[in-house]
Amino acid sequence: MIKVGLVGFGKAGQAVAQVLQEDPRYELCWIARRSAVTMAPTPSGIDTPLVALATPDDWGQWLDSHPVDALVDFSRPESLHLYGEQVRMRGLMLISAISAYSDADLDYAHTLAKNARVLCSPNITVGINFLIMAARLLRKIAPFADVEIVEQHFREKPEVSGTARKIAQTIDVDEDRITSLRLGGIVGHHEVIFGFPYQTVRLIHNSIERRAFGTGAAFALAELARCENGFYTFDDLMMRMVRKELLSKQP
Repeated sequence: MIKVGLVGFGKAGQAVAQVLQEDPRYELCWIARRSAVTMAPTPSGIDTPLVALATPDDWGQWLDSHPVDALVDFSRPESLHLYGEQVRMRGLMLISAISAYSDADLDYAHTLAKNARVLCSPNITVGINFLIMAARLLRKIAPFADVEIVEQHFREKPEVSGTARKIAQTIDVDEDRITSLRLGGIVGHHEVIFGFPYQTVRLIHNSIERRAFGTGAAFALAELARCENGFYTFDDLMMRMVRKELLSKQP
């Protein structure tokens, strides 16, 4: 059983906590946020202690007395710099689903991967990462096709989806080909449209509930545990599985 500490307890963090708490492969030991009453009971029926960890020293002291094997982060970019040296020193697995890392943040995460297994993905659902893998393959097959990306999210989301940006980067199209819509309480909708002369292909993913992030995190933990130290993306883990499956079919 893998012992896990969850970082962040917003809407996504609460949904992830529910999934990890119910998964027999993991023990969700505690949930960290920057401001909380230490060891207070958590809401939403989640039977896991909540702790306030606001400085690097807080993280070191807490992990000394409450060790875990992995951190799963659904908080904010700055959290990486609070616990990062503990990841390095202790060789913790890190699953980060932060969508707004700067280039400097990602550079720092790469340095941690010299001593630990680190996965960063702006969207950690299994379905969206399968969509990205399929879009990349179709782009290789038909580089002449027109491509547009549409992303829809809840009204309060201010920035362009990090997932949409990753899709654009992965299939080598300009970010000005992304159309963003903000409507009601949409959890997440991503669509990649390939326009051919005589046909159209649409690859669509909808996040119906935020617990999809939890199943993605659970998948990533299981697969990352089989990896060597290094920096990984979600599609790296999926491609490992695809290669293994293809090789198993060879005579």
